[in-house]
Amino acid sequence: MSNYAYLIALVPLLSFVMIVFFLRWKEKLAAGWSIASILASWTMSLIVLIETLGRHGEPLEYFFYLTTFKGINFEIGILIDGLTAVMLMVVTTVASCVHIYSLGYMKDDPRFSRFFSYLSLFCFSMLGLVLANNFFMIFIFWELVGLTSYLLIGFWFEKKSAADAGKKAFITTRIGDLGFIVGLMMVGAYAGTFNYGGVFEKVASGQIPTAVLTVMAAFIFCGAIGKSAQFPLHVWLPDAMEGPTPVSALIHAATMVAAGVYLVARSMNLYVGAPEAAMIVAVIGLVTSFIAASIGLVQNDIKRILAYSTVSQLGYMIMALGLYGYDVGMDPHAHSAGFYAGTFHLMTHAFFKGLLFLGAGSVIHAVHTNDIQDMGGLLGKMKITSVTFILASLSIAGIFPLAGFWSKDEIVAATHGHPIFNIFTLIIAFMTAFYMFRLCFLTFFGKPRDQHRYEHAHESPRSMSWPLAFLGFLAVSAGWVGIPTLHGFSSFVFFGEPYHTSFHWDVMIISTIVAVAGIVLAYLIYYKKSISADMLAEKFRPIHTFLYNKWYFDELYSFVIINPILALGRFLWTFDARIVDGLVNGAAWLTIVWADIKWWFDKWIVDGAVNGAGWIVSQGSGLLRLIQNGAVQFYALFVLGGLLVLIAFKYEDVYVSLEWPWLSAIIIVALGLLSLVAKRTASREAAAETETEK
Repeated sequence: MSNYAYLIALVPLLSFVMIVFFLRWKEKLAAGWSIASILASWTMSLIVLIETLGRHGEPLEYFFYLTTFKGINFEIGILIDGLTAVMLMVVTTVASCVHIYSLGYMKDDPRFSRFFSYLSLFCFSMLGLVLANNFFMIFIFWELVGLTSYLLIGFWFEKKSAADAGKKAFITTRIGDLGFIVGLMMVGAYAGTFNYGGVFEKVASGQIPTAVLTVMAAFIFCGAIGKSAQFPLHVWLPDAMEGPTPVSALIHAATMVAAGVYLVARSMNLYVGAPEAAMIVAVIGLVTSFIAASIGLVQNDIKRILAYSTVSQLGYMIMALGLYGYDVGMDPHAHSAGFYAGTFHLMTHAFFKGLLFLGAGSVIHAVHTNDIQDMGGLLGKMKITSVTFILASLSIAGIFPLAGFWSKDEIVAATHGHPIFNIFTLIIAFMTAFYMFRLCFLTFFGKPRDQHRYEHAHESPRSMSWPLAFLGFLAVSAGWVGIPTLHGFSSFVFFGEPYHTSFHWDVMIISTIVAVAGIVLAYLIYYKKSISADMLAEKFRPIHTFLYNKWYFDELYSFVIINPILALGRFLWTFDARIVDGLVNGAAWLTIVWADIKWWFDKWIVDGAVNGAGWIVSQGSGLLRLIQNGAVQFYALFVLGGLLVLIAFKYEDVYVSLEWPWLSAIIIVALGLLSLVAKRTASREAAAETETEK
């Protein structure tokens, strides 16, 4: 089956194509096809895992060269090793549960078929990322994961909050991806190939300078910072809760956020060769884990509490991987459980965090609110949801013998030799246990705080409760591969030796005490009410407000980045509208005015001169036409007038002696006679023409 492992990713892609082009109007058939496809991928992944165990983790690689550009080979291929096999099982298992769960959760949604098509495309993207055998392919699927997460987070895009959350996730992760691209360009430039084996061989042989390798590894980690929501790009993940709850479970448990941890684990040889970059990874992981855990202490939205829990647990994994790279990079013979712990916790976390989100969706489906302050007493009404949710909470808290206990102990062990990391890891474990059981006690125990919601609460349908039961089983048992007597099994699967090759009671006892202490404190405050939560909030109000407002990261980013960018955008818009467009519009206005002036000049001056000359000629010809009318008496009168003028000029004394009024009267009378004769002549001519026509 390993030879055909590419089918594991292609089957969900086929499901996407079938639903989009053929099944979108047949909702049940579309959902059934999508579920059958992911179950087929799960079956093939199980076979691949069994075959990998049979080979004792020996890797298999299949590829062909796509092209060569500037001396860099581009190829398409798959790599099957222990890490790949485990991640395939993790992704397909959680995705299968999410698909089945969505049947009940999304049944009344008007875009039911589209939702399942997006789920299929999302699974194809993540499975392709896991199977890739080179950095070039992983980046292609990396971006596909980003696209599909945008589509799913903003699935209810008619809500502004959901649309904004999708954009926030997409833009924030693109910032990290920019660094990832720079790292990939450095890989191609200095290694001449993107193939994992080829790159790691160049690193091991020292062909890449240490300084270059450090910068390269740091830039590649930028991609993980974005996808796995690490500080300072962690702000998008809590807002991603605006998407449907099954999406939250898929993103937070096994796909998008797991991609960043997987990238660091897959690139571990780079960090071993650059221990300074590995320490940066470890520090960012620890800072992220602490910040997120502290914020989760005071949140009231059930999904946001789980979101910050995810960020905190991802920080745990990143920290462990970074410490492994640093320890082994500084001393190749050092024994570090970091790699084993980080990848092991990635697996167990997927199961109990997927269960927690699906359980939260079941609660929201029943009471129609996300606020845990409006819940209470649901244990009696929703037994399957309540029991499985509490089991998952115990697992994430690290209570023996649940799955989270074994992987979290390995993370605590990975901090051996790093006192600051060790202390903060235990503090974070305490906070995790506290905020998870604060959530449990306020949601499932005590008296209902909203009687109306409580009365209408009910257990979810079987399509939702069965996946909860299955994930509950995994939340209990998935970590048992980490039991010291089975370390040979788990070590070659996770590519590392566990710290607990035998029972180390000191680590187990300390971590258990810390977890139990967090649970007991939550019990005293929120169940027994021996300690007043309101009194604590009032006494430590500045701290409570600071944590409730999420360390003011959103406000800080708005003030430092978003508002200046928006202000710049408004300035550029104003400049464009008033200056650039003003110049263009002004030029257009001047052109129009100039055209109007030219039109007026052409009409009234040029055409006026021409038409005026024509009018003068026309009027002059009209006068001449009056003279040349063929009437003898008119000619005689004209001659008489001419003689009078000549006489006047001939005999100047007579002309001078005449006064102007008399002269004017003579001229008027003469003109009047001329006009009278002309009119009578014209009348006769008209009458003659009329008679002729008759």
